[in-house]
Amino acid sequence: MTLPDSIRTLSAKLNVLFTQSAPDALERIVIALVILAAGHWVAKRLCKLAQLALERTRMDATLLKFLVRVLHGFLAVVVVLAALEKLGVQTTSLVAIIGAVGLAVGLALQGSLSNFAAGVMLVVFRSFKVDDAISVSGIAGTVEEIGLFAVSLRTGDNRLVLVPNSTFIGQVVTNDTAKHLRRIDLTIGIGYGDNIKSAREIIQRTLAEDPRVLDSPAATIAVANLGENSVDLVVRPWVATADYWAARFALLENLKIALETGGCTIPYPQRDLHIIQSSSGK
Repeated sequence: MTLPDSIRTLSAKLNVLFTQSAPDALERIVIALVILAAGHWVAKRLCKLAQLALERTRMDATLLKFLVRVLHGFLAVVVVLAALEKLGVQTTSLVAIIGAVGLAVGLALQGSLSNFAAGVMLVVFRSFKVDDAISVSGIAGTVEEIGLFAVSLRTGDNRLVLVPNSTFIGQVVTNDTAKHLRRIDLTIGIGYGDNIKSAREIIQRTLAEDPRVLDSPAATIAVANLGENSVDLVVRPWVATADYWAARFALLENLKIALETGGCTIPYPQRDLHIIQSSSGK
């Protein structure tokens, strides 16, 4: 059946409905409204029960929300079709119309459909989940919601950023909270006249005094570079992911204080300028 034929068939069914006797037509309309109201209530209750049942399985929150939304959409379609059936509308004709309209809308909204497909892939493959700290395309934030078309990110300064789902398929995504441990990478410069062994002992002692620094894996302290103005030491302790930023800020401050107290210097870029004056006789 073609689209014009389907529209004519649906129009004919509606004409039959409204040309019936007033009591009969009113009865059908009232019953259809009751079906819509009751169906909406039942759909909400079923979705709530499904959500509670899925929560008991300790399913990932992102996947849980997605499945509940799909269930709600399916039930809503069923309720609407049941109400139209009661009005005397042949649902087969309606499905044909919906299919044709859906095809036209799909061609017009290819970008949105690609975002929807990408959202399904994100949920299935679970590259990240709600409350993960991620960065993509220069945008960093905490995942608040993985929607059907976009991911909601909360930035560090509490702004909400909506990133299209397709962005996560074609770009490199960094997940900072995927693992329970993280390494802090610091570079500390000391003067060429300082004792490296003494500086290493001061750094080790400072790391040991911070309870957030883990004993295993062990921290790395090594000479990384002989720079123009300093001997650069890399300091790489391990901490729990939740302690990363707090430990990093504290270690930077404590290491500077400890090294200076221990007699080490933390040099800064400088240049020595020698002026040579020559005297010429008259």
